Amino acid sequence: MKIFIVTFGCKVNQYESQAIWEKFAQIGLTKAASTTDSDVVVVNSCTVTEESDKKVKKALHKIRKENANVIIVLIGCLPQAFAANPDFIENVKDADIVLGNECKYEILAHVLDFLKTKNKIFKVKAFDARNPKFESAIITDFSERTRAFLKIEDGCDNFCSYCIIPYARGRVRSKPIDEILAEVQNLAQNGYKEVVLVGINLSSYGKDIGLTLCDAVETVCCVGRIERVRLGSLEPEQMDEDVILRLSAQKKLCPQFHLSLQSGCNETLKRMNRTYSPEDYYSSVKRLRENFENAAITTDVMVGFAGETDEEFEKSISFVKKVGFAKVHVFTYSKRAGTRAAEFENQVDPLVKKNRSKSMIKVTDSARREFLDSQIEKIEPVLYEMRDSKGFWHGYTRNYTPVVIEANRAVPDLDLHSKIVLTKLIKAEDDYCVGSLVED
Repeated sequence: MKIFIVTFGCKVNQYESQAIWEKFAQIGLTKAASTTDSDVVVVNSCTVTEESDKKVKKALHKIRKENANVIIVLIGCLPQAFAANPDFIENVKDADIVLGNECKYEILAHVLDFLKTKNKIFKVKAFDARNPKFESAIITDFSERTRAFLKIEDGCDNFCSYCIIPYARGRVRSKPIDEILAEVQNLAQNGYKEVVLVGINLSSYGKDIGLTLCDAVETVCCVGRIERVRLGSLEPEQMDEDVILRLSAQKKLCPQFHLSLQSGCNETLKRMNRTYSPEDYYSSVKRLRENFENAAITTDVMVGFAGETDEEFEKSISFVKKVGFAKVHVFTYSKRAGTRAAEFENQVDPLVKKNRSKSMIKVTDSARREFLDSQIEKIEPVLYEMRDSKGFWHGYTRNYTPVVIEANRAVPDLDLHSKIVLTKLIKAEDDYCVGSLVED
């Protein structure tokens, strides 16, 4: 039986798809080259926005059109969040098997049942809020990548007014520390030099088991062959002085921090049900920069949230200028069915949102260029990932600055894949730095 997995969404989904594939491989199933070449296609869905839902449904239809006999399995956040919606089953009619997040590792058993009966299977279990448990999975590889994602946390307790994810992922659950250690040791033995810790609300790691994110970071950093540890998206209110000081003692921890902002206006943040102020956020940024040399701070910024006035937007854009981010993902608010914000009054006109997005992107693009310019003349260890068709090697510094170098003409077959090499950054382009290898 040949399997193909299509993954939408975040790093957690990417990790879970890898875990699912390894379970298949252990029993001798093979990886198909494409959806048209497979017996079973697993679609691991994302539902963070309505646009995400549309992409998943479009993919289901395309797979069915191209391969009428394939068994399509839809799993993940989309069915978990919207299984109770009367229109849901009709909207995913191309899927033969639909499983929620609590059932996604049961795929093979349901495929075998479907082969026997040919009856569609729909199984979405509610999360047990009284006894939440981390559904453990262990990976040993990460699909030919040079860095491995390691999921250590699931769920979110925040319930931001615009966000559907707590309903798709449940409450906070944390991976036991001994399982984290065993998994990192496996990855190190398989040649991975960098591990990225990820979670739905990564900063909340350990709150359910009496630990903290610092405990997880220290555990991973103690594994000898791992040279770099990187963190996924973080919530700023949980990055207090004690946490930052403790993290800064870990020299393997990369100085790149994605602190989710959403808005630089306090009034907007309150309507979003975010639990920090711009002043709190800026304090965390300053502490990170004081304790980590050449730190890069990246973020997400939402424009056009329900009720956002011109004055509030100006406050947000001024704050973004003040921080000086290394990179910003700017996105426009859209109503999400099932969230409180979808029912808020004073929704912003689409044209206004579009113009605000353009204004914010202009500011953040300028900040990106300033950050890249600040890296020039620095000599940094770069983890090289791939060589493109034109002969250029691509990699990342510790603070996640993209670096491109031309292959050495004197040694054209020089293989830098998965190697960390000292590189001097000599020029900044629009979204990367040009580098030159430093002779040893």
